Amino acid sequence: MNQQTPCCSVSRDKASLTSGYDKTEFTHTLSGTTSMVWDQLVTIQGGSFLMGTDTQEGFRADGEGPIRKVEIDSFQISPYTVTNADFQQFVDATGYLTEAERFGWSFVFHLLVSEDTRRHVTNVPVGAPWWLVVEGASWKCPEGLDSGVQDRMNHPVIHISWHDAAAYCKWAEVRLPTEAEWEYAARGGLAQKTYPWGDLLKPGGIHRCNIWQGKFPTHNSGLDGYIGTAPVNAYEPNGYGLYNMAGNVWEWCSDWFSPTYHLESSALNPHYLLPTGKRSMRGGSYLCHRSYCNRYRVAARSSNTPDSSTGNCGFRVARSLQKD
Repeated sequence: MNQQTPCCSVSRDKASLTSGYDKTEFTHTLSGTTSMVWDQLVTIQGGSFLMGTDTQEGFRADGEGPIRKVEIDSFQISPYTVTNADFQQFVDATGYLTEAERFGWSFVFHLLVSEDTRRHVTNVPVGAPWWLVVEGASWKCPEGLDSGVQDRMNHPVIHISWHDAAAYCKWAEVRLPTEAEWEYAARGGLAQKTYPWGDLLKPGGIHRCNIWQGKFPTHNSGLDGYIGTAPVNAYEPNGYGLYNMAGNVWEWCSDWFSPTYHLESSALNPHYLLPTGKRSMRGGSYLCHRSYCNRYRVAARSSNTPDSSTGNCGFRVARSLQKD
């Protein structure tokens, strides 16, 4: 396939719904705390690397190439995606309501909802019937009102929009990584490898990430150990000590998304700032499968509108070692 597929993400504007909320109400006092977040960050020494890919495995329409040499300043990044426990602390401190909570619904993958929830679903996005518009789905009720996160506090927080991620970052006095920082970190010191650990998906027959196992979208065997999200420290870390840089959940980046990113952005600390209506995401998710959405490769890219939330998207945070 050569275009973005809706297993990656699906947008609120594709749901054919007219419900929304008044964004003028969407205000919070975000006086932050830094210690618990900063203490976990991993320092990534700056340098140059070959960003992107020109392989046939890549999606040209996504702008995965051309390969180019990019220079990155030193920065810090979290070894894990933000967990439900992390986000709970943020909510407890600020009273923040996510956009999914404000809208009253979010997108949930069809195999993860209960039969009772499924019976109440009345809307699915056109062209992606495996995504269900589930009333009440949010970070704390990931599959609808009859679900919770009490047994998943060390899993990545999901149903998080780009705006939600940015609000968390403001509170914690961090920021989202740029696409270039994310890819530099994900490569773990390896040059032009397909995955954070090398070119083989399962070296020695060992699963290294949480992706779809089976036939998408009807059967997931869970051979990698998980059907939905996995704990943020599942599998082996990459060479920089970072976990789940492939699979598990998509991760928001700070850039606006452009398929001509590699042609238009600087070779020194690239950061795409021209508004395009969509924000960049990296890393793939538990729904990615080679036959349908082969985007768990380190050079792969995707995007969504900044108010959209799904059951397979979260974020990790970064921090400059120089003044932003």
